[in-house]
Amino acid sequence: MSSSGWQRSSYSAANNECVEVRARGEAVELRESDGPGTILGADPATFPSLLESIKAGGCDQPA
Repeated sequence: MSSSGWQRSSYSAANNECVEVRARGEAVELRESDGPGTILGADPATFPSLLESIKAGGCDQPA
């Protein structure tokens, strides 16, 4: 993974609706491609836990 460039999953649609990830310094960062100003970050040791929380709905915003 590039240390400065964002990468998308090969499953992402071409219409810019995807989650992007990058390694930056000592952090792994995530963002939505349609809202690039909001970035979630974690250190590499806790990144798997962040992904599990997201998958389980732990980061969903209330409707």
